[in-house]
Amino acid sequence: MSRENVFCGRGLDPALTDEGEAMAEAFAGAYAGMQWAAVYASPLVRAVQTATPLASRCGLPIMLREGLAELDYGDWDGRSAEDVDRAHHDEYVRWSSDPAWNAPTGGETATALAHRVTSVIEEIRARHAGGDVLVVSHKASIRVLLCALLGVDVGRFRYRFGCPVGSVSIIEFGAHGPLAAAVADRSHLDARLRGLPGT
Repeated sequence: MSRENVFCGRGLDPALTDEGEAMAEAFAGAYAGMQWAAVYASPLVRAVQTATPLASRCGLPIMLREGLAELDYGDWDGRSAEDVDRAHHDEYVRWSSDPAWNAPTGGETATALAHRVTSVIEEIRARHAGGDVLVVSHKASIRVLLCALLGVDVGRFRYRFGCPVGSVSIIEFGAHGPLAAAVADRSHLDARLRGLPGT
């Protein structure tokens, strides 16, 4: 779906492509040596499939959280931006200008998304005071979460952080709050996987 550049939110549940599975395996190969405390994922199939290779190698269960699911694009799911603009022009313009407070037709705002993803992070921090935790989510959800944690207006999530498929962002929580140690890193992928078209 990402390669087709259509809205793919929590209302659609496609499986990973072969290339997506290869990216998940590459991540597991690069990161399995870390001392993981836990693995959390969105319940959508593509997120669970992404988390599975590392969880299997480390012998950890995947703990599913609805709060990590992708943004609800409502009636826009499966449609291109051009199609949505024609069918829901005024709502699309409002959402494009400020998705923090304007939702896709029948969907949710970035503010609502920020609330549910940060609630999961708060739960994880309370349950795992030390150690590294893998959290597998989705493109909009990750960017909204980065904004919320780092003090960036969540309405700017589409324009402040990149999140290409198969990328890794690392947030460290310290005495001074969240620190972005890496954003959208893809160094675990080989040149072929990094060069694939997609968003």
